[in-house]
Amino acid sequence: MLDAQRLAAEAVAQVLAGRNLNQVLQKELSRHPQLTPQQRALLQDLSYGTLRHFGALRAVLGALLQKPLQDEKIRCLLLVALYQLAYTHTASHAVVDHAVRVTVQALRKTSAKGLVNAILRNFLRRREALLADTASASEEARYGHPQWWIDKLRRQYPQQWEEILVCGNQHPPMSLRVNRRRNSVDAYLAELSQAGIAGRVLGKSGILLEQPVGVDRLPGFSAGHVSVQDGGAQLAASLLDVADGMRVLDACSAPGGKTAHLLELADLDVTALDHDSKRLQKVEQNLHRLGLKAKCLVGDAAVPEKWWDGKPFQRILADVPCSASGVVRRHPDIKWLRRESDIAQFATQQSSILDALWRCLEQGGKLLYVTCSVFAEENGQQIVAFLQRHADAELLPLPGSAELDLQLLPDQEHDGFYYALLTKL
Repeated sequence: MLDAQRLAAEAVAQVLAGRNLNQVLQKELSRHPQLTPQQRALLQDLSYGTLRHFGALRAVLGALLQKPLQDEKIRCLLLVALYQLAYTHTASHAVVDHAVRVTVQALRKTSAKGLVNAILRNFLRRREALLADTASASEEARYGHPQWWIDKLRRQYPQQWEEILVCGNQHPPMSLRVNRRRNSVDAYLAELSQAGIAGRVLGKSGILLEQPVGVDRLPGFSAGHVSVQDGGAQLAASLLDVADGMRVLDACSAPGGKTAHLLELADLDVTALDHDSKRLQKVEQNLHRLGLKAKCLVGDAAVPEKWWDGKPFQRILADVPCSASGVVRRHPDIKWLRRESDIAQFATQQSSILDALWRCLEQGGKLLYVTCSVFAEENGQQIVAFLQRHADAELLPLPGSAELDLQLLPDQEHDGFYYALLTKL
């Protein structure tokens, strides 16, 4: 626990300074190859858990301190230890002992030893009262999201805002997408059962697991029989309405789950585009594992003149950059890194991408607009504005539905996604 606690505190400090949690953890793990699988798993749990419950933990720590704590390293260590004491079943004496040892041995803050010990033991004595008092005093502490985020959801979802916030603090479900070129859903479900992994059918190609597992336990994963993909994200390929022989663009393709799913459903001429060459390598790796092929291009979807050959696409998948507010339980750092002003910036970028990609779509073709956001500015409002700008655009009912768009809210089966299907007249 000692190393995991120390590294988790460092990771949390970096996130609160503006860094992406996944990138921070990848760097920490590469710097410490000696960590056991158990230590790696603990490091991830402590980092994600602390940020998931940061609102409450920050409020509790503030109530325990007589004056603001200036040492950021000690503050983050205390936040991690408080997470362990409040939300895990780890023995309390071990948590306190290790935190004190990290203070002295790793951080070399001997003068803070007494403070760390006193704060954590004081929390143990007053645990229930502190958690209750801070939750009643602050919505950020109660719901684990920034106040502006809470207020926006309350306005936009007056009936569902609390459910969305509660769901955003839970552990996400794990869903699989069966490669139907190599297996059937029912057959793979039987393979999972034989491997002692329980799950049930989800949609046309998916399986929802009862409990998350490592990909090394999934039968046939390395052979390309299955991929990990959220159930909500799996809707994209079928909603795009592709058929054999079509020329298709996946405009913001990394890490490649939707690109691969399209190719699993039909024989297509697919161009997978992404502005990040390193992320595009992930697309190529996923396609190779699944036995699929696409033309992978590095390019900015908003500037097609730099990568487009001028030949129109019959289908375009525009899974545009967004706030990622619908997948925040998978990326709890997002809650504390985003600012309300970011939403308008994302909306501007989305508009630019939509307008640019529209030039690349053939007449009669279809473009599927996708975000993993629950904020209206990036979703329905974006489509309304696009239709006002483009007289040659029409919003189509989604395949298999009479609805003109779809806002999925995060629940026990899937994350939050938005879908809208446009055709060029």
